[in-house]
Amino acid sequence: MFHFSDEQIERYSRHIILPHVGGKGQEKLLESKVLMIGAGGLGSPAAYYLTAAGIGTLGLADDDAVDRSNLQRQILHFTSDLGAPKTRSAARKLADLNPDCQIHQHSLRVDSSNILDLIDPYDVILDGTDNFPARFLINDACVMARKPLIHAGVFRFEGQATTIIPGETPCYRCVFPEPPPLGMIPSCQEAGILGCVAGIMGAIQATEAIKVLLKIGEPLLGKLLIFDALAMQFRQAAIPRDKECAICSDHPTITQLIDYNQSCDSAGGE
Repeated sequence: MFHFSDEQIERYSRHIILPHVGGKGQEKLLESKVLMIGAGGLGSPAAYYLTAAGIGTLGLADDDAVDRSNLQRQILHFTSDLGAPKTRSAARKLADLNPDCQIHQHSLRVDSSNILDLIDPYDVILDGTDNFPARFLINDACVMARKPLIHAGVFRFEGQATTIIPGETPCYRCVFPEPPPLGMIPSCQEAGILGCVAGIMGAIQATEAIKVLLKIGEPLLGKLLIFDALAMQFRQAAIPRDKECAICSDHPTITQLIDYNQSCDSAGGE
């Protein structure tokens, strides 16, 4: 039986008294392992709230270094971190936030050769990447490995999120069957993003991850949540499962992972 220390009871008191969480739920969080792919605009708030919540093991995967242009939205990185690997910069802050959480740094470019091994130890995967090729790769790997996936994306003043449980829900390819041609969608450097939109969507990812881990509430299963910051509106669109989906149908045509050409310079965080 799990025994909380006095410090843990104080730290997690607001969870322990919360309906649907309680002591058993907090124990489950402390035993859980979550992987955040991308330590940028989405990964920063998602990782921060998951660490604060007491996730026992948090993996951070990103091959990028901190750039001055990141600081407008990537809240785990400070001016003093310029030039440092994002995983190291983020891990320093998160370790100081909650010593209960083991932070595993994966300072690598995620591709078809390493992603299945990367996601294998984790219970839930969060996609905080900033380009379509990475999103499709992560989706396909999670479907193949039967790993729950929390997706989010941001663009200018808008954000979107969905939760994918392979074998039960539609996947990312059910909405977007193939990556758009290079040049059709403005790159992450060209389009711009209101920083706090990334914060909102990253916090939603953390919320969805906790709900999936604790099996509480109604995650965004078969639903695409769309946020419009200018209108300050949230709406949901139903996602039908594509019976002909190339990866999650009963007869998939994609049987090996695909490395599409990158549409951004980095496969790091949003």
